[in-house]
Amino acid sequence: MTVQDLIAALELPASCRVDQRIPKKLLVENGAPTAADKRNITEGIEEIQWVFSLKSSTIGVPEYRDESREYLEIAVLHIALRQGAKAARIAELTHRAVPYPILLLLTIDDKLIVSMAHIRWAQNEAGKVVLDGESVAVALNEPTPAPEVFSALLQALSITRQPRENLRALYQGWLDTLTACQAAKITGVFAQSATAEQASIRRTALQDCQRLEAEAARLRNVAAKEKQLARRVEMNIELQRLQREIETATRQLTHSG
Repeated sequence: MTVQDLIAALELPASCRVDQRIPKKLLVENGAPTAADKRNITEGIEEIQWVFSLKSSTIGVPEYRDESREYLEIAVLHIALRQGAKAARIAELTHRAVPYPILLLLTIDDKLIVSMAHIRWAQNEAGKVVLDGESVAVALNEPTPAPEVFSALLQALSITRQPRENLRALYQGWLDTLTACQAAKITGVFAQSATAEQASIRRTALQDCQRLEAEAARLRNVAAKEKQLARRVEMNIELQRLQREIETATRQLTHSG
């Protein structure tokens, strides 16, 4: 999947199109708290493009406000990264630097990453925002999904298939679509959650899968180097327990679509 494929799949109105280049120095000035972060931006980013601006006046979806956050606009940004760039850190800095939610597209070589994160007002700094919960980032062509998953994802990304109660609900709909893609990489089946409760269960199950897989991988590495037979037996028993938990979490992923 290319960035052009994904932009086309969103099916956004032409009236939302911006196609404006953003200088890197703006991100450095507003989103780089350390010298290392400044280097990540200046050395890791080739170009930042503001592709779309989604507002109530252009897509007919109401704004959202509460005491902690406001969704007056959703921006679609494309950042072209240089080889060796720290994509995850640059994505986090971008989400924190911009005072409205972003559907962030990052490209590096032939890889396309989509990153999303809810934001809220910072409690101690007027005008600043912080991440509201965990961000979601999906490498859409690593590994390449099965053709049926790829096709279903493209259809699901269309704005016509997303909630329209308000801009926050719309943003959450896209975020849940990315979560469905992450789940499909494990289950082999792409299915969007029918309710907010199912989407929440899926997010939790996905986090469990990722945590358990990481722990199992760590334990396998340790077991491979262990010379004492008794300890290796203990580790194998622990790996079997982790595998059962992974299977349980995977079933939750399957049943939450």
